[in-house]
Amino acid sequence: MKIFHLSDLHIGKQLHSYNLKENQQAALAQIVALAKEHRPDVVLICGDIFDRSVPSGDAYTVFDGFLQELAELTPQIPVLIIAGNHDNPQRLSYASAFLEKHQIYLSASAPSHPEEHLKKVVLQDVHGEVNFYLLPFLKPGYVRHLFAEGIVTDYETAVREVLGREGIDFSQRNVLLSHQFYTNQGQKPQGCDSEQSVLTVGGLDNVDASVVEQFDYVALGHIHGAQMVKSPHIRYCGTPLKYSVSEEFHKKAVTMAELGAKGQEIQLTSIPLAPIQEVRRERGLLKEILGRATKENCHDFISVTLTDEKEPYRPKEQLEEVYDSILELRVDNTRTRNMLEPEGEGSALLQPMEAFRAFYQEMQGQPMGSEEEGIIASILEQWGGETI
Repeated sequence: MKIFHLSDLHIGKQLHSYNLKENQQAALAQIVALAKEHRPDVVLICGDIFDRSVPSGDAYTVFDGFLQELAELTPQIPVLIIAGNHDNPQRLSYASAFLEKHQIYLSASAPSHPEEHLKKVVLQDVHGEVNFYLLPFLKPGYVRHLFAEGIVTDYETAVREVLGREGIDFSQRNVLLSHQFYTNQGQKPQGCDSEQSVLTVGGLDNVDASVVEQFDYVALGHIHGAQMVKSPHIRYCGTPLKYSVSEEFHKKAVTMAELGAKGQEIQLTSIPLAPIQEVRRERGLLKEILGRATKENCHDFISVTLTDEKEPYRPKEQLEEVYDSILELRVDNTRTRNMLEPEGEGSALLQPMEAFRAFYQEMQGQPMGSEEEGIIASILEQWGGETI
């Protein structure tokens, strides 16, 4: 059975105030084209469909368009979806009964009553049945009442007990969809800045991978970089787009898992996705960074660090003449490094105007003009101008 594994679409997300709608639509269109080319037997979307619990109208439109395009492929490909920690279960599960008529199966909430169980979808290939268990993001408090007092004490026991009550026959082929923070004996997966993980004190949100290792494939969401946890068949597929500068060197892709007969090793392939705008860093002298601009890279999202010792004239304006999407502008030179060094005994305190000049330079990437200095001087005069 051929499986497309996706997660963390984060539709509606912005990157440093830049709208990513066009980028997300382009990535989703590539995924549809790859599905048409590779003909997976099922598409898994493992949580964080939207970036916010109350998505915008545009975000709904983008996701609806993606599902429609997948549904139009013939023969139709089943789509299995679980909620992540960013998703609102009630909003995500709207029209779920209608969607199932079009082979789109959605699980937004963990079982909340004794008679409820995980959504299970059974598909078939040449080797027989494959059972897909849909486990949406959960917290211990969501399911603690289903068990005797003291059984569910943290995220790991919550996941273990919820799976245990399903009576899963592991002599059959079973696939799990899950959106949690899985670790390997305390060793955490590699994270990045774009993740807003629900990390608790003492690592209580950790779930050890041993809890799920009996499954033939574990399709994970929550971590934004593609990687395995403990074993190749327990995998985070990562995001389809780069959502932070810390992901500069990530290779975004669709994870394709091919499941053979029971006991056979799973085959994994990463099918690259090409963004319409890259996310990357630029560091160096202003004239060097300006000189590196090309027709191919000038539209990228860039984080700029200037190393000029002498402050250039209006650096942001000069950069904006050649680069379309500047995420941030930093300065790293002798002056800024000295500012970060701890003050020694007897170090002179900055005078107020000096402090405001340094702060303005750091935030704006350029010195204060005469108008700004006049405003600050007026405020300091009213305040009294004491040393800070």
